[in-house]
Amino acid sequence: MSEHTVATGDAGSPVPGSTGATTAAGSPRVRIETVEVPASPDDPGAWAVHGTVLVSEAVDEQVYGHTDLSLDAGTVVNSVASGGYRRTVRRVAVADGAAPGSPARPEDVVGRSMVSMPLEGGTHVALVHVAVRPEHRRRGVGTALWEDALAITRDAGRHVVQGDSSFAPEPPPGPGALEAPTGSGRVPRDAAATRFVLRRGFTLEQVQRHSVLDLPVPAARLDPLRAAATERGADYRVHVWTDDVPERWLDQVAVLETRMSTDAPNAGLEVEEDPWDAQRVRTTVQDVHDRGQGFVIAAAEHVPTGTLAGFSMVTYPLDKPAVVYQEDTLVLREHRGRSLGMLVKVAVLDELARSRPTARRVHTWNAQENDHMLAINVALGFAPTSVDAEWQLRLGEPDDGPGATPEG
Repeated sequence: MSEHTVATGDAGSPVPGSTGATTAAGSPRVRIETVEVPASPDDPGAWAVHGTVLVSEAVDEQVYGHTDLSLDAGTVVNSVASGGYRRTVRRVAVADGAAPGSPARPEDVVGRSMVSMPLEGGTHVALVHVAVRPEHRRRGVGTALWEDALAITRDAGRHVVQGDSSFAPEPPPGPGALEAPTGSGRVPRDAAATRFVLRRGFTLEQVQRHSVLDLPVPAARLDPLRAAATERGADYRVHVWTDDVPERWLDQVAVLETRMSTDAPNAGLEVEEDPWDAQRVRTTVQDVHDRGQGFVIAAAEHVPTGTLAGFSMVTYPLDKPAVVYQEDTLVLREHRGRSLGMLVKVAVLDELARSRPTARRVHTWNAQENDHMLAINVALGFAPTSVDAEWQLRLGEPDDGPGATPEG
């Protein structure tokens, strides 16, 4: 599941990196504060965590009409606390009704940001996400959060910024649409989010299709797909794991996750190999549980060699019984052409029907140019609902000086 860069107006004169008040012309003062890890979700210090959630829900209601994809408190806390493979800084913009340092309430949070920085592969990249409650836009809050996030990015020595923004539905071709350079997918050219990032020097690199599958999938659709995939994958055996990965397979799952970072279509996004090992798989399993989620993995073993050739994973929030998120799906290049993608995705759906019967919809995201995976999803019954723009900004190498930034 991704987070989303949602634009606001860009008035204001923030002080990058500060926690003091920021004033935008004609707008109330706000202050930007760091989201700390609370002792417990009920601790008074958890106000920024819950305020982040409220902003996410308000924005998603406007974009999608639902909160299936919204952040939850467990995800917010875990992303900040779990720093072994990624450093994440979350900040909130607070309506400044009290002096700095005074306790705030979740409802005082008018915007939020995240800067996420890989510590293994891609150590020159920062993923930056900014969102502002709809009723507080065009008052400089988004600019204050963006400038603050940019300062964090620069201080960490990162010189490539990536982020995304969501639009529903995908616009038709024409002058009102901005086409992806891949030739697949469009986003609205005149949307506030588009204008916000383009003014800051970002370029559109890729468009992702967000699709939803209604559950349960009718047997009349699923049974023939399962049968055909099983016949074509006669040399493969499917393993299904729920909420854990057996020790004997940890190293091979790590190989699949490493290849996921380079084998998936990335268009013009700067992506380096993100190395995984068995311990990282263990850590990720624990992180999923710490977020209050469960998961299912289906993996296809090439029986003659005992090698895992592909896998598919979904997660589901335990407090949202109807919702499932499609995570990674990958078939190694050397094993493609045998319907293994369909085989493992059907196996996941079979397990969800058995162990998560409350599930009613699966959300998935695919690069619009990924024709093969999109064909699998369409055959399963996934229907497009929105698109995500994948943006990128090159700040220049750290020693190029402040004039290197394309913002001017």
